[in-house]
Amino acid sequence: MSLQKSNLPSKNYQKELDSILAKIRTSPSEKRPSLLLHACCGPCSSYVLEYLASIFDITVLYYNPNIYPQEEYWRRLNELKELYTRFPPVLENKIKVIEEKYDPEDFYTAVKTREEPELSKEAEKGERCRRCYEFRLKKTFEYACANNFDYFCTTLSISPFKDAEKINVLGQQIALDKKNDGNPNSPKWLPSDFKKKGGFKRSLELSEEYGLYRQQYCGCVYSATNDYSPLPQS
Repeated sequence: MSLQKSNLPSKNYQKELDSILAKIRTSPSEKRPSLLLHACCGPCSSYVLEYLASIFDITVLYYNPNIYPQEEYWRRLNELKELYTRFPPVLENKIKVIEEKYDPEDFYTAVKTREEPELSKEAEKGERCRRCYEFRLKKTFEYACANNFDYFCTTLSISPFKDAEKINVLGQQIALDKKNDGNPNSPKWLPSDFKKKGGFKRSLELSEEYGLYRQQYCGCVYSATNDYSPLPQS
């Protein structure tokens, strides 16, 4: 997917989300729309679920082959699962968790740091991160299509270290491409900037309240070690 950089000011994605939620709340339909929510960890998903669980029928998708090392991947997944056994929004709304395959090669193939080693030296929010957002959002969308969800989204925008503009542009384009291919009823992208309206602060409060492990780096080997040499071929 090729995205052209716009000179227009960034959209207010939180305002767009509030507008969508207001319409859903006033809808005469008794059935809540379904949402497939990609989650990167328990702390980031805590506030998002608290915020959205009463409005959507939510399934959480844990797909994060970028996480390094493998022990860290399992620690984050287990922390998420453990939180959900005692977190009221999950229990009251019967939120389900789906785990997708963990294969780090999927990450390296997607971000192409072996072919373009200069990307491994980038700071957060650069092209490497954009590619990482993209391939995880595509996987989320594919699952949402196959299982007839109304919306798809990700918790990633809650982090001040993630580029909400890039995340939303990608999500919107992925959904639009499918619609333009003749699938008008495919899942819609749910715009978000979950860090707004005190969202990030609330996630910190929930992490403290539930004693959650909050990781000290984004997830990939580059953010974990600052070892910017490309990984060897497998």
